[in-house]
Amino acid sequence: MRPTVHDIAAEAGVSLATVDRVLNRRPGVKAATRVRVEAAIAAIGFVRDMAAANLAKSRVYPFTFILPAGDNSFMRGLERHVREAMARPAADRVAISLVVVPPFDGAAVSRALDAAIAEEPAGIAVVAVDAPDVVDAALRVQAAGIPLVTLVSDLGPSCRDHFAGIDNHAAGRTAGGLMRRFVGRQRATIAVLAGSMLVRDHRDRLDGFRAALSDTCDVLPVLEGQDDPAATERLIADLLARHPDVAGIYSLGAGNRGLIAALQRHDRPRPRAVIAHELTPHTRAALEADLIDAVLNQDAGHEVRSAIRVLKAKADGIPTVEAQERIRIDIFLKDNLPFADDADGLSRLPSGVVGEAN
Repeated sequence: MRPTVHDIAAEAGVSLATVDRVLNRRPGVKAATRVRVEAAIAAIGFVRDMAAANLAKSRVYPFTFILPAGDNSFMRGLERHVREAMARPAADRVAISLVVVPPFDGAAVSRALDAAIAEEPAGIAVVAVDAPDVVDAALRVQAAGIPLVTLVSDLGPSCRDHFAGIDNHAAGRTAGGLMRRFVGRQRATIAVLAGSMLVRDHRDRLDGFRAALSDTCDVLPVLEGQDDPAATERLIADLLARHPDVAGIYSLGAGNRGLIAALQRHDRPRPRAVIAHELTPHTRAALEADLIDAVLNQDAGHEVRSAIRVLKAKADGIPTVEAQERIRIDIFLKDNLPFADDADGLSRLPSGVVGEAN
């Protein structure tokens, strides 16, 4: 049987009330007695069931999630998973406040973080913009003793407690390896489309991509579409007109509806390889229509669930299970698309429809 608080009390020679004070970090226990109880806990291998303890105390975890606005399909899917968590039964003991700010706006993210600090939540999760004012605000979150998780786009380990997202440098290397295989061994010209270089996930993907292709391809200067479909469509149409020899396009952010629309309207054969991120209804349809060759995907639902688990663990002062919180990089081709389920946001569009440009 698992050790209990009664076993701790017997091992340490103290009362149950004293054990309870030590476990809950309450005052009124002499230093020597506290040391004796902690030694007893270690000796008998007691592991506290925080979920049961919190259920008994009816503890509720108030969390704040800060997400970017806009029509980025992936971010709207992320928001949907947050709202699903907000709607879960009271037994989950999570009370989530959702704050939506303009995309790629460091000042807005910084203000949202400061406003969240004033509310004193048990934890904050944020899709970060890697800007000095956001870093400063993240450090203020830490100084306030509030656990901070970055979602999708990171700030670096010195500014947060955990990152819930894929290894973006590895994702870029993976995209580079796929591109090299798709375009062949001859030297080729490759274009890169990003949302903004203000977010670390886009920079990390670009670094990994360039590293994988440094000896075999010429990578053009990055196009930044701000994840806006109309602006992206104009950028890609202009790219294809100016560089008819471009062999591949790597879309490392969002704005894929604009990319798809430009490829649909292009009156010449498309580049030999087009690789994008995030499996949405639009990129799924483009894979099926042979407008995109491969999609690298991250599980938004897993990221939201991971952020909540980590914030709960940080609030309770208990360790997390690293393997459980690792977000994998999925690679989808036309040949291995998962079952389309309306509930997961990956539903099929009508046959032959690739998606509107806005």
